[in-house]
Amino acid sequence: MNLDFTQVIPSIPYILQGLGVTIKIVLTSALFGFIIGVILSLFKISHNKVLSGFADVYTSVFRGTPLVLQLMIFYYGLPQFIGFDIDAYWAAVLAFGLNSGAYISEVIRAGILAVDKGQREAALALGIPYKLTMKDIILPQAMKNILPALMNEFITLTKESAIVTVIGALDVMRRAYIIGGQTYRFFEPLIIAGLIYYIIIIGLTFLGKLVERRMRRSD
Repeated sequence: MNLDFTQVIPSIPYILQGLGVTIKIVLTSALFGFIIGVILSLFKISHNKVLSGFADVYTSVFRGTPLVLQLMIFYYGLPQFIGFDIDAYWAAVLAFGLNSGAYISEVIRAGILAVDKGQREAALALGIPYKLTMKDIILPQAMKNILPALMNEFITLTKESAIVTVIGALDVMRRAYIIGGQTYRFFEPLIIAGLIYYIIIIGLTFLGKLVERRMRRSD
């Protein structure tokens, strides 16, 4: 094996600078996706067929097509219609947020349906409006139950964020690829990028387990 990390080690700080881009994209996309997911989940359990139908079609489209395709449509295809280019960061946030929202909506919908129907019936008997019932009674209980699943979605989003390299965003993967092109050694910088992602995911997994344990204790 012809491995030589000596040429790559000086470039590790440059690769690590991509963490800021990665974290910014992931956090913004996760927040956007969560908001979309909550709205879609409420549409799905709605008695309004138009809203529930829209939510089902939305979920089907975003779950049924590759994320990288969605990303490239927003970055390369959308400017054709709006008349100006989209920054790689915002293209990534739109693609990841809308895609994540489709998955999160199913998780939240399942969490809402898992809450005892007696809760809603009791709220109805007390004359509590539907919006307040969902906001103050149903959703808080549902969120508590689905928090581990939401954490898993966040971990998945963090890993999938690496595909922003295809639109030129200077994240960890893109910077590793640039170093590979400069040194003509791609294996070493990509291994370093992989280790960075691995450490992040291990940290998030540990955090998820910690949250899950605390939730069990509070039951």
